Amino acid sequence: MNLAEYARHDATSLAGLVRRGEVTPAELAALARQAFEKVDPAINAVVEFYADAESLPGPMDGAFAGVPFLRKDIGATEEGRLQECGSRLLKGNMGTCDAYYTTRAKAAGLRFVGRSAVPELAFAGFTETILEGITRNPWNLEASAGGSSGGAAAAVAAGIVPIAHASDGGGSIRIPAGWCGLVGLNPSRGRVSGGPSGQDSLFGLAREFVVCRTVRDMAAALDVFSGPEPGDPFIIRQPERPYLEELQRPTGTLRVGLARAAWGSVPIAADVLAALDETAALLTAMGHTVEEMTAPADPQDIMTGVMGGFNLGLAELPALAAALGRPLDETTLEPVILKLMHQTLAMTPAAIVNIFETLRKIRHDVALATAGYDILLTPTTPVTAPEHGRFATTRPDLTAAGFSEGDTTLFTFLGTFNATGQPSISLPLGLDRNRMPIGLQIVGRFADEATLVRVARDLEEARPWSDMIPPVHVTT
Repeated sequence: MNLAEYARHDATSLAGLVRRGEVTPAELAALARQAFEKVDPAINAVVEFYADAESLPGPMDGAFAGVPFLRKDIGATEEGRLQECGSRLLKGNMGTCDAYYTTRAKAAGLRFVGRSAVPELAFAGFTETILEGITRNPWNLEASAGGSSGGAAAAVAAGIVPIAHASDGGGSIRIPAGWCGLVGLNPSRGRVSGGPSGQDSLFGLAREFVVCRTVRDMAAALDVFSGPEPGDPFIIRQPERPYLEELQRPTGTLRVGLARAAWGSVPIAADVLAALDETAALLTAMGHTVEEMTAPADPQDIMTGVMGGFNLGLAELPALAAALGRPLDETTLEPVILKLMHQTLAMTPAAIVNIFETLRKIRHDVALATAGYDILLTPTTPVTAPEHGRFATTRPDLTAAGFSEGDTTLFTFLGTFNATGQPSISLPLGLDRNRMPIGLQIVGRFADEATLVRVARDLEEARPWSDMIPPVHVTT
């Protein structure tokens, strides 16, 4: 198998080759290394490719037997491997155990071959750090790959691996999936355990999953990673059948809420709106009822609740720095993160309580506004991938308030559903006039990933995206 052949397969297909003995996991890891060496100098998506990737043990069966897999450099840990979270503060930090996510991945045959880049502490929708530099979009090296799973998405889009670990607390799976032309599902709250140390991360805003290229890989990954683990704060309703079986079931007739107007101050770009309308017309032709809807929550509430929840996570940094014996200053933290930390540490109890009350209000408002719909159709973001630096935490000129307002406004379609806990998926359903991917988001009811799997399948069959190959790719 050569690189071009390797890149033609999704993760499910590669695993099938391994199970049939047509290729070995070591050979796939070697191909992933070749792909990394060919394209990563241009995109800077992988912060470490393991020296021993080809010699790692692993099962020869499972849903993803032998498939090369990158671990996002924050979230799920891997015992004995670095986890630096894109931060100089955590330089040299080592995982002390395999997270439940990691254990499930290895049991399914996924072969961890390295770590993907993240913004510092996964705080931004732009993957740019002082520690590791800028991660670039394979579709346009001057454009952002998104964040915080920007390294994962850029690596998958460029063909280094077919699937990669990702996580989402305010759009961090869906932003880079949308900007890099991938499938990116943010599962329901509680669907995938964050344990043993990160259950219900960021007060319920964040979930771990993957970015990939095909709906069947997404469905197979749901079967691998779904399910409760010890210490989870609640048990979500479990699926009626394996998600892969949903790919063979009819979708039925759905009521669709269509978001054609901006949910913040950034208007929807003309090309994005055109792709949205085309997809709405396609869903109508499939027999669904599509009705235009207004914003279900106040954008100011999204900034207060979602960004507030993120900021509260910074309150642990003084204790972490003390344990590491390191200072908390410009030598260890980026300018915006340092400002946000000081802002958080100065918050009053009343302000902290207001964050949780605002999150409650968002859940209530969205539930009332969307009760009549089975799914929602929105842009993933109102624009395609912008230039680097717009809301990067490395910018010394950006205030804490400016970062929070700008970052949240650009991603208001996304953070809304981190607050509600609903499953939502970005699908690559077009290219703009500059041939940059257009991501559109489908949102389901809480705990109803099954409907999203079926709708995503329908759209993939109707508007295939398998031929959407970026200029920077292992085959070019």
